Amino acid sequence: MGRILLLFLLVLGFELVFFGAVHGSEGDAHPLYMECIDKCEKTGALKESSVKHCMTSSDDFPSDDPWYKQEPLYLQWKEWNCKSDCRYHCMMQREKEREELGLGPIKYHGKWLFKRISVFQEPLSAILSALTLLVQFNGWLSFFLLVHYKLPLRPETRKTYYEFTGLWHIYGIFSMNAWFWSSIYHSRYADWTEKLYYSSAVALLGFSLILSIMRAFNVRAEASRVMVAAPLLAFFTTHILYLNFYRLDYSLNTKVCVAIGTAQLLIWAIWGSVTRHPSGAKLWVIAIGGISAVVLEIYDFPPYMGYADAHAVCFLLAVPLSYLWWSFVKEDAELRTLTIMKKTK
Repeated sequence: MGRILLLFLLVLGFELVFFGAVHGSEGDAHPLYMECIDKCEKTGALKESSVKHCMTSSDDFPSDDPWYKQEPLYLQWKEWNCKSDCRYHCMMQREKEREELGLGPIKYHGKWLFKRISVFQEPLSAILSALTLLVQFNGWLSFFLLVHYKLPLRPETRKTYYEFTGLWHIYGIFSMNAWFWSSIYHSRYADWTEKLYYSSAVALLGFSLILSIMRAFNVRAEASRVMVAAPLLAFFTTHILYLNFYRLDYSLNTKVCVAIGTAQLLIWAIWGSVTRHPSGAKLWVIAIGGISAVVLEIYDFPPYMGYADAHAVCFLLAVPLSYLWWSFVKEDAELRTLTIMKKTK
C-alpha cells in the first residue's frame, strides 16, 4: 500500500502543477507574426526571401480574392504548401528577431519552432513515432499469434480462453492508428493531419482507460461492458467533435489527455499491486515511465539544436514502454488462460 500511496501523491502533485501551468501560445498572437503571415499568403514575400507556392498571376486572378477563388480545385495542394511554408518562414523570421533582441524562444500554435530536414517538420518526433508504430505492430502481431495459435482454444467454440482478447485487438488498432497519424503529422503540419493526430490520440487514451477499468474489475458480461463504456465513449466522442468542429483548444486537450492517462496509470499500478500480478513490476515501470512523460510535458523546454524537445523525449520513452506493455499483455493472456483451464478441469 505504501507504493500505491506514493504513486498517487506523486501523480496528484504533478497534475496540480500541470493544470496551473498550462497556458496558450503567445507567438502566433503577436501582431508582427500575424502581419507576416497575411503578407506572405497574399504575395509570397518575406523580408529576406519569398515563398513561391503563394505567388499567383495577377492577370489571371484578383490578388485580393481568397485562395479557393485564385486556384482551380486540382491545385488546392498549393495552398497547403503556401500556408505551411508561410508559417514556418514567418516563425523563423520572428525567432531571429527575438534572438537579436536577447529574447528566448516562444511557442507558435501550441508548438515550438523546429528546424526542418527536407520535408520533415519535426524529424526526430516523426522517426520515433514511426519506430513506436513498428513496435506496436510487432507487439499486437505476437499477441495475435499467441492467443490464436499457441495457447489452447475452447474445444466447443474454438475461441480463446482469454476473455479480453477482442478488447486488446481493438486497442492494437487504435494504437497503431494513433502512432501512424503521429508520424504523418510530425512529418508535415496541416490542419487535417493535426486534427487526425489529436483525435487519434484522444481515441487511444479513451479506449485505454475503458480497457483498464474492464480488466482491473474483471468486467466480462457484455451488458456490464456496455454500461461501463457508454458514458466514457460519449465523453470522448464529444471531446473529439469539439476539437474538430468547434475549436482546437491545445490547453484543454492536454488537460483532458493528462487526466485520462493518469487515471489509467493509477488503475493499472494499483491493480497490479493488489492482485500481486506476476507482471506487477512491469506495470510499475510503465507507470513510472508514464509519470516521467507527464513531468516532461509540464517542464517543456525548447528544442535542443532545433530538433529535440520534451515532446520528442516522451516519444523516445514510448518505444521501450510499448514493448514492455505488449509483454505484459501476453503474460496476462497466458496467466488467465492457464487459470481458466485449471478451473474447467
